[in-house]
Amino acid sequence: MLIPKRVKHRKTQRGRIRGKAERGSQVAFGSFGLKSLEAAWITNRQIESARIAINRYLRRDGKVWIRIFPDKPVTKKPAEVRMGSGKGNPEFWVAPIRPGRILFEIDGVTRERAEEAVRLASHKLPVKCTFVQRRDLEA
Repeated sequence: MLIPKRVKHRKTQRGRIRGKAERGSQVAFGSFGLKSLEAAWITNRQIESARIAINRYLRRDGKVWIRIFPDKPVTKKPAEVRMGSGKGNPEFWVAPIRPGRILFEIDGVTRERAEEAVRLASHKLPVKCTFVQRRDLEA
């Protein structure tokens, strides 16, 4: 499971996700990628689940890069607790995702196998995703 080793602030405000992704919107490491079409929080468990789905399908062929990291803590208060008395404790970690962000990249496999691996991974994520390939491969 992905979690930060250290953080500057233990509890952060929720904020909101506005605009399109500028950074991390191009396939940089591999030949094929999984691109988000929506804004959302993706939890560390969802990232791990998608990674396992890709690796199981590829059976150790090729290489997989995870281009997102869950560095935002999300707090929750216990069930049936009265209002007030401060903010709850951090329960899990999320990666805030903007539309256009590359989530995973794959290299070393055929386009068909990469497409199927990406399709399986996209079912594990809470956002609509699309399959993309590197610009220089399209020619």
